[in-house]
Amino acid sequence: MRMCNEMLRRTLQLAEMMVEVADQGDAAREDVGCGVLYGLLRDSAYKIKKVAEQEKEDHIRRGVWPEERAVPGRGAVLRKNSDRSVKKTISEKSQNRQKSENQDQ
Repeated sequence: MRMCNEMLRRTLQLAEMMVEVADQGDAAREDVGCGVLYGLLRDSAYKIKKVAEQEKEDHIRRGVWPEERAVPGRGAVLRKNSDRSVKKTISEKSQNRQKSENQDQ
């Protein structure tokens, strides 16, 4: 895996850990100050996660994220080793959409 992808993967893991710590700390807190701290930690984690996921999607679209590839013309992502039924479901949805559009015309 490319180093840039590894760092994104680790950043996403870190954001998940931050949410876990915030949840556990919030459950164990005994005063308002700790509540503020864990709220700040949770908010920061979600902001970091959002930016990291956007960056990962960009890597997928550019074809530099090895485990996944973008589906041309769609926002959907297929995993390399995904089950054929997932691909079939996406194909069926596309066909149904086309049929619906043809009927509307």
